[in-house]
Order: sequence, then structure tokens, then C-alpha cells
Amino acid sequence: MSQSTLPQPIQLRDGVSRCARYAFGPNKLHLCGPDANSEVFAYLKEGVSDPGLQNIMKGFNTMYPYLKQIADANNIADPFDVRVVEAYWIGNELLEHVTSQQFYRHLREGLRMRDRQGAKPFDQLVDKLRHGARMHHSFHVFNAYKRTGHDAQFHDLDSMDACRVSWGKAIHIEGPKITVMAKPLLLDGHHVKLGEAIERTITRRLEDDGTFDELTSGDWITMHWHVPCEVVTEREVGFLERYTQQSISLANTTL
Repeated sequence: MSQSTLPQPIQLRDGVSRCARYAFGPNKLHLCGPDANSEVFAYLKEGVSDPGLQNIMKGFNTMYPYLKQIADANNIADPFDVRVVEAYWIGNELLEHVTSQQFYRHLREGLRMRDRQGAKPFDQLVDKLRHGARMHHSFHVFNAYKRTGHDAQFHDLDSMDACRVSWGKAIHIEGPKITVMAKPLLLDGHHVKLGEAIERTITRRLEDDGTFDELTSGDWITMHWHVPCEVVTEREVGFLERYTQQSISLANTTL
């Protein structure tokens, strides 16, 4: 990070930083993205966003193509526009403007999913585009069964639950520990579903950027790979649950 770097427009800064909050968890586990976790943490801790952080985020070779395609489909020049970042990780109206043809080209040419997953899994994936699949992070988690980051293993229930962006209502905060009521992912026969909310405790670093310093009981937060990401509104929770449930329903057609 260069202290001489000119401040970025607020929308770019917020979009890149918000994206980094969600990318931090899997990057910390070396599951995806460049080997830059300490740098990402430093950016978040200092509350700084510059072209250096943007370049790190571009190195996530599954996430960034999604952002770019959502932006292109909505005639938004910047893939890190805060609306685009929200669409991918949380969900919003921008997802409804991506056509199935654009989604297909993204999977076939952008991500080369046929080469990575095989012909039959790819055909199953493509068939779901006709049934309303959207470019939400959860679609890739639940419907691309083989991970597309550094660890090209098949998902199991635990990894899907960790990889999806989940949400929970804070009920107790004590130092670095945040206890939330959150819906777990469960196996019901051969299908997956969200269960009734249960208590779950996650831990943040006390030396983080202060995102959760003002967290109080009743606030909603999001989580990714067991890392708390941000405080969100009920509107955002509604979008996240809607697109997650949609992605689960599509997954259950081929599980």
C-alpha cells in the first residue's frame, strides 16, 4: 500500500473493501485467491483501499469473472462497484438482468467449467440455467460440486455449509466471540436444506478493523468459512436467504 496513492472514489473503495471481507476467510485457508492473506488483513485493519487491494481481488479467478459478468450485464463499468459486489455475495436486483446466454458463456468460456468439471456435470449445470439459476455465489457453491479454487476436491456437507455465505442474528458478544442464531445446512435423505436456527459461536480477531466493535444483540451478520464478514440489514438478509434457497433447490434436482 502506498501512502501517496490518491484516494479512490467512495463507491470503488467500499466495493473493493466489502469484497475483501468475504474473500478473506477462504484466502486465509489457502482455498482460493493469491497468497496475500496478510496483505488483505492489513488493508481491512487499516481501512484502506487502493489499486493494490483491487489487484489482489482480481487474482481470485472464480470470483472476479463473476463480478465482471454481472457488471457487464448491467452496463456497469466497474466490476467492484458496490452494487455488483453486493449482488454476487448477498444478492440484489442486478442478478435478474444477467441472461441465461450470458451465464452460459461465463461458465463455458470464462470459467472453462466443462474442462474442469467434465461433460456430464457441466451439462447438468447448464440445464439449471433454464430453471432460473442466478449468478449468486451460492449457485456455484451448491451446484459446482467440485471446488474451483486451489483445492479441487468435491464438496461435502460441511464444506458447502462453510463455503456458502451464511447469516445469523447476534445474541451474545464477549470479546472476540460472537454467538449468533443461524440456520445450519442439513442433509435430508439425498437432499440438502436449511434447518431451524441454532446457536453458533464464531471468533473474530480483536485486532481486526473494528467492524464489529459496535455490534449489539439483535444485529444481523454474515459469515464465510467461519469468519464474520460484516453487519447487514434485514433487507440484505432477505436477498441472501432468497438466493441461497433458490440455489439449494436447483442443487437438489441433481443430488
